[in-house]
Amino acid sequence: MRRIALIAVVITLIGLALFWFNRPQPIPVILKEVAAGKVEATLANTRAGTVEACQRTKLSTIIGGRIEYLGVKEGDRVKKGQLLLKLWNDDQQAQAALSQAQVVLAGKRVEEVCIAAVNAEKEAKRQSELREKGFISSSREEAARTDAEVRRASCNTAKADVAQAEAKFRATRVEQGRVALYAPFDGTVAKIVGELGEYSTPSPPGVPTPPAIDLIDDSCLYVKAPMDEVDAPKIKAGQTVRITLDALPGKQIPGKVRRVAPYVSAVEKQARTVDIEVDFDQPEATGKLLVGYSADVEIILAGRDQVLRIPTAAIQEGGRVLVFNADSGKLEERQIKAGLANWEYTEVLDGLSAGDRIVTSLEKEGVKAGAKVTPDDKAKAK
Repeated sequence: MRRIALIAVVITLIGLALFWFNRPQPIPVILKEVAAGKVEATLANTRAGTVEACQRTKLSTIIGGRIEYLGVKEGDRVKKGQLLLKLWNDDQQAQAALSQAQVVLAGKRVEEVCIAAVNAEKEAKRQSELREKGFISSSREEAARTDAEVRRASCNTAKADVAQAEAKFRATRVEQGRVALYAPFDGTVAKIVGELGEYSTPSPPGVPTPPAIDLIDDSCLYVKAPMDEVDAPKIKAGQTVRITLDALPGKQIPGKVRRVAPYVSAVEKQARTVDIEVDFDQPEATGKLLVGYSADVEIILAGRDQVLRIPTAAIQEGGRVLVFNADSGKLEERQIKAGLANWEYTEVLDGLSAGDRIVTSLEKEGVKAGAKVTPDDKAKAK
């Protein structure tokens, strides 16, 4: 009997040991204490926005030709009206010289025929006086008057020839303008396509040809960002915006909505979006930014200070959260009523109290109502 009792005790101890070592271990979870803070209702862009220049132009000559003069290089600062590029146009210059010579010749012709017209008019007046005194016949007087009128007409025709020659000269100047590029504003040369001596080709309709010179005015910048079409009715000019740039991690730049596009962009294989333009509140404080930087915008619709809030990521479908019960070490499911919310925090109107601790590591296996858990101190320390 003693042997049987001893065996029973051993079996019992082994069973208890197996139960102890195989019992379910508490799941380490990350807990967040419910506390007061600021919560804002915000909207964010669906895809990365871009830093744009207020003025940017891609210049190409109207006609094609060989590059004869290239007065700038990439990165140069230029002034409005500065000559940037010119194509070979010796033929046009020769035509302009010919037209200018024709203007001079036509002017000389005017001088000649108009002097003759003045003299003929004086002679006609003298013949008229002689006719009144009976010294000459009326036919002679008529001949003198007719000659004066013909010469005056020739003078007017010569003046018209001058106007025609000047118009032709101006036309040659216009033609020369078709082969030259001038800066339309102060700016920086971003890119040049073509080298001295190479052939520059303008972009014909429907054929995307790179421009000869890409000129930007980087003294005035803004952000252009696509917003989901569902959010478009909530966006208005003047709303406050926070801008973040990949090039300046951790820095938030204040701004304001300048413009909301009046149409929806429907890009193939992408969600329909509405483009917005955002100005920097303090451009001089942003530092040196480059056109083309990727940027994200967060539009602030409303905000409240010192309200109960929890991480938005802790909320499950249906507005449920998992609350840690320190007495039992288990999780309890709690229904909450949410107020303002964004991707980071959600305002709690009902269902939780300050000091409650909720689970934020919902992705862990086994984390559900009734599960035994333990606070993950390591994660908390991080």
